[in-house]
Amino acid sequence: MNTKERIVDEALTLFSVQGFKGTTVKNIADAVGIKDSSIYKHFKSKQEILDAIVDQMKGRMEELSGTLGIPQDIDEDSVMTAYKDLSLQELQEISRKAFLFYLKDEFMSRFWRLSQMEQYQNREIYNIYRSIFFEQSIKYQTELFAEMIRQGAFREADPEVVAVNFYAPIYFLLSKYQEESDVEEALRMLDKQIEEFYHIYKKQ
Repeated sequence: MNTKERIVDEALTLFSVQGFKGTTVKNIADAVGIKDSSIYKHFKSKQEILDAIVDQMKGRMEELSGTLGIPQDIDEDSVMTAYKDLSLQELQEISRKAFLFYLKDEFMSRFWRLSQMEQYQNREIYNIYRSIFFEQSIKYQTELFAEMIRQGAFREADPEVVAVNFYAPIYFLLSKYQEESDVEEALRMLDKQIEEFYHIYKKQ
């Protein structure tokens, strides 16, 4: 990990504990083990460090999508290939991997804590949090389920409602178990939610 990467990593740790406003450039420099002035060789401001954190998190999410085989662009061919004959077990496995990433990935878990801490204090962080964890997620899933409904893989329903019904329990479980150690219990609950969702919407 080079100095620039260490600055981002240590800043995220401090932001997730002390908050964005509560963390100074000097705090970050001390954590990295460099002089305050050295920070500015890599970043113009504390805000620019936060921007780098957000960019890195988005990159990690894109990598996860690639690992899970989740299509970035919703079109007939990509959805047909990935989801047309999706079994309950396959949907549960995909959901488990994504859930564990959000729950256990060190970078993501720190960003989650930062977002939860700052969403009522910092409007910009709130907007980032809202965009990533709500607007983008629901938009993507709405498009995905709309295509699955169009192809006949899912029952006729409002795709946005389907997206919310899929995502809301997952978000609830992430919130509930973010600071708890009983991962197996969380996964059992997740499997039950996915099974219920599958039986309601998957066309048999």
